[in-house]
Amino acid sequence: MQRTVSTSIDLSLSGPVRLIYSVAVAQGSPISSETLQITVDGNAVEPTEIIDAHGTRLHAVFAEGANASLRYQAVVDGIADEPPVTDTDDIVYLRPSRYCESDSLAPTAASEFAGLSGLNLLNAVIAWVNDQLTYVSGSSLPTDGAVRTMLARQGVCRDFAHLSVALLRSLNVPARLAAVYAPGLSPMEFHAVAEALVDGQWWAVDATKLAPRQSLLRVATGRDAADTAFLTNFGAGTTLTGLEVTAVVDDFQLDDTNLLTQLR
Repeated sequence: MQRTVSTSIDLSLSGPVRLIYSVAVAQGSPISSETLQITVDGNAVEPTEIIDAHGTRLHAVFAEGANASLRYQAVVDGIADEPPVTDTDDIVYLRPSRYCESDSLAPTAASEFAGLSGLNLLNAVIAWVNDQLTYVSGSSLPTDGAVRTMLARQGVCRDFAHLSVALLRSLNVPARLAAVYAPGLSPMEFHAVAEALVDGQWWAVDATKLAPRQSLLRVATGRDAADTAFLTNFGAGTTLTGLEVTAVVDDFQLDDTNLLTQLR
């Protein structure tokens, strides 16, 4: 399987700022070619690569100017190794987090999914989230967490993933969020899905059902969107003036949501 992805990001800067981009394919993917260029007011700036948890590759620059641009492209041939399980996964990914208030959702989870466990529980949670929420572009705020999403009954991909993660954690299933390139997604953009640790393996689950999981390509992994944003800035304010994401695969597959799939 060959996947080709790209990202273009344009920013207007109000002053000196440190920019942290998270757009590169995660460490461990079989990358056959890759280019990344960052410019400030048309001048090339060399980023510093920082490896975050689970192979997330961050690219940091300090920008002084009016405008910053990023251009990234990669071709990935084949699939990555199975997602590893670390000694802290069943601790870190059971805790409540910024956007996944699993403690607040515990009564709802206990009521809706009583008596279920393992893969039956995983499938039931994802089906419930898909049934309860409506995908509506622009319907949520950047500060919305799983509780507000459940009350609003609508959201975008990260909201579906946050609610899935929060419910699973409240039922003692370690769960986390992954930012991915998603061939087949329409409209095309960065996509967010959940991963659940069941029977000693990390499984990809996507309550939106908007793109086949088999061709998803990992970018970032963390507790929630606070750990996986495609851009973080420290210092002056930034305004996003342009964003374009592409992702294609040479062997497009239809997703059977009844089958277990890993991010590879």
